[in-house]
Amino acid sequence: MAHVVVTIAGRTYRMGCEDGEEAHLEELARVVEAKMLTLREGFGDIGEQRIVVMAALTIADEASIAARKLQAAEAELAALREREAALREQEAALQDSVATALEDAAARVERVVKDLQQSGDEPSLFSREGSAST
Repeated sequence: MAHVVVTIAGRTYRMGCEDGEEAHLEELARVVEAKMLTLREGFGDIGEQRIVVMAALTIADEASIAARKLQAAEAELAALREREAALREQEAALQDSVATALEDAAARVERVVKDLQQSGDEPSLFSREGSAST
């Protein structure tokens, strides 16, 4: 376990943290210090304990707002993924429908050609005899 010394409101604190988290803990201390300074500038000298409590509540409020925004973004992302899946299913169904329609049309064309070739009365649409050469 690592240890970090941070200063908040002129007081030094020795804090324990996981190895590698030292810089993060120092940054958090700077955030708390900055919040306290901002509140002190806005409210004046209202007592150290009250400034600490207000800073904690303000930071907790900001974290709560961020968590709600994240939750809303995750819900929107889940809805978009569901919509994407539905659209992919629709696309696959449409491709199957088009393929079936093309197969049916090809089968009908083949039947018509076969019927024309068997009738013998009329020239085939696809034979040389039926070409317009005058």
